[in-house]
Amino acid sequence: MLAELFSIVAPVYLCIALGYLWARSGRPFHTDFVADLCMTVGAPCLIFSSVVKLDGGIASLMELALAVALAHLLFALLGFAVLRAFDLPTTTFLGPVVFANTGNMGLPICLFAFGEVGLALGVSYFALTSLIHFTVGQWTWTGVVSFRQILRTPLAYAALFAIVALASEAPVPDWLLRTTGTLGALTIPLMQLTLGVSLGQLTLGRLPRSIGVSLLRIGMGLAVGIGLAELLDLEGIARGVLILDCAMPVAVVNYLFAQRYGRGASEVAGTVVISTLVSLATLPLILAWLL
Repeated sequence: MLAELFSIVAPVYLCIALGYLWARSGRPFHTDFVADLCMTVGAPCLIFSSVVKLDGGIASLMELALAVALAHLLFALLGFAVLRAFDLPTTTFLGPVVFANTGNMGLPICLFAFGEVGLALGVSYFALTSLIHFTVGQWTWTGVVSFRQILRTPLAYAALFAIVALASEAPVPDWLLRTTGTLGALTIPLMQLTLGVSLGQLTLGRLPRSIGVSLLRIGMGLAVGIGLAELLDLEGIARGVLILDCAMPVAVVNYLFAQRYGRGASEVAGTVVISTLVSLATLPLILAWLL
């Protein structure tokens, strides 16, 4: 079991560590370009090529979509209540509590733990989470919900085309699957390296509050994931992917939002770093239980 766990988490941790060391060495890494490449080309291709091969068809995707929507609703309600109870600013910390790192860390963990089926479900979770984050999720930072963002998000179109193909059961040409599969394969290693680089460049602030929010993100996420898996009677790989993704650390994109809108960027950076470090210990334990 230990060897199996190590084979799952080691590639993820080593890629992140490589990105971190790259940043600390002072070598150039064009984070904006890599992130734009991933979100504009790589991730949409990965979403399409994975979702169209999803076992269980459209029913499996709709079941996961319901779980994702309920999870984020619970994250928002519970997170808001806890933050208000401890007199912590929701405009700074609600985003980090709600939105987890289902991309940089979630995708490779789902792939190595559950194979191609796990990757397809993990990609679906990531796509749905991204759409929520860049539309309704912006309200946590600005107080305004912008659905126009969907029209400017390639992820939305990739998800739409994949859903149409899945629902119609129309055969997807091999050339299209191979092209999107090749481009999509860029995404996971690039996202892992970018996470490491980002961790190496972040400046921390007010650690006690960041520690508390980090523990809330992971603890609440795990509890909600287990509860929803029981409520929706999920089994097997779908259950494992839901619980893992719910228990992921704070997403790096929260730091970018905080920096853009002046919402305590250094404290949000603290939640990203600390929750990621905590997850290095919690994820193997969760995987040992799930497997």
